[in-house]
Amino acid sequence: MSKIVRISLLGAVIAVGGGYFFATHIPSSPFDNVDSNRTPVALERGEYAARLADCVACHTSHGGDAKPFAGGLEMGTPLGSIFASNITPDKETGIGNYTLAQFDKAVRRGIAADGSRLYPAMPYPSYAKLSDDDVTALYDYFMNHVQPVRQETPQRAIPWPLNMRWPLAFWNVAFAPTGAFRPDPTKDQQWNRGAYLVQGPGHCGGCHTPRGLAMQEVAMTETQDTFLSGALLDGWYAPSLRNDHNTGLGRWTEQDIVTYLRTGRNQHGVVFGSMMEAFNNSTQFMTDKDLEAIAYYLKSLPGDPSRDGAPWQPDDRQTGVALSVSSSPRGQQIYNARCGVCHGQDGKGRQPWISPLAGVSSVLARENASVVNITLNGSGRVIADGIPDAYRMPPLRDQLTDQQIADVLTYVRSSWGNQAPAIAPDEVKALREHTNPASSQPIILQMR
Repeated sequence: MSKIVRISLLGAVIAVGGGYFFATHIPSSPFDNVDSNRTPVALERGEYAARLADCVACHTSHGGDAKPFAGGLEMGTPLGSIFASNITPDKETGIGNYTLAQFDKAVRRGIAADGSRLYPAMPYPSYAKLSDDDVTALYDYFMNHVQPVRQETPQRAIPWPLNMRWPLAFWNVAFAPTGAFRPDPTKDQQWNRGAYLVQGPGHCGGCHTPRGLAMQEVAMTETQDTFLSGALLDGWYAPSLRNDHNTGLGRWTEQDIVTYLRTGRNQHGVVFGSMMEAFNNSTQFMTDKDLEAIAYYLKSLPGDPSRDGAPWQPDDRQTGVALSVSSSPRGQQIYNARCGVCHGQDGKGRQPWISPLAGVSSVLARENASVVNITLNGSGRVIADGIPDAYRMPPLRDQLTDQQIADVLTYVRSSWGNQAPAIAPDEVKALREHTNPASSQPIILQMR
């Protein structure tokens, strides 16, 4: 064997061995030497931490007999379907045998107690910023105040070799930040609290920040202007949370944001899509102080005029001068027959219950997924204080053709001062084939 071959083989062995060690190495936790059986924190403290992180939304299935945090909810990913795990303290099918350190590594590093890597559908890149106190509160809540449920998690439906988890160790190094949130000493306490809630437990970037080729969030903090700049996800377009005039929060006041997160609606719109779940299970339970901190932080994020276009101005005289003019008369007829009773001939809605369509970010966005999706499939029930909303957007997929939906939405996107691109029937068809109608039944996910 030549010297070159021997050196090459040795290098290969070292590379493979080093890669294996790296992929299987379990990082340390600040709780490695902490007694998991110490006196737990108060129920209210742990439950509030779970509300902030919105754990119940993913870890509780939506069936009528679903048990809190018992898992089983199917989530689609570009690789295939995965199922949320059981995080009740059941010792056989849940996390009942987890130590505090193991729980911490799962939540903040994406590593299960058996050393396997979690898919980043679990938002551990955001949860990495959780404080030690919040991790401890979550652990105590799940171990001491959640009812254990014996329920196996269904097997994920991801084909080989994509179902191998060890490459996620390298993904984590490239894309998942480590270390708890560090306050910015140049900012005040309210700003830092808002930044912590948005970047950490609220994991707002999971929906509202664009993703790269490896499905990573392209920005994790306000230091990059793509952070919270809007993103396509699961058939919806999560709008910008920056101060973009048209497609973001530029025309919202801090109080508008607080009202939206507290009540599920304000003068600019009503929660729908994934944001409805966040409201139903999380934001309405936050304290006024925390909601005000979130609003204060979000209003500090500048918009991007080059991305946003000319500022929207209301035009009550405009009646469908569409970018695709030929479709406008048909669209206006459909709007008058199907939409005008609720949303108004002026597009101003019926405050506070029914959203306006004039000047709304989801209507003005170049990405049309949200307006097409909600027209096809309707919306679920907004649930405030345990009471389902009497009003909901009904699905129109069985009443209108792809062409008719394209026509009416093109009319909406070019009326009352709106200036957004026309929608083609093929775009409606694509979403119709990959989405389903929203349930008309109220989904109330109990925490205990």
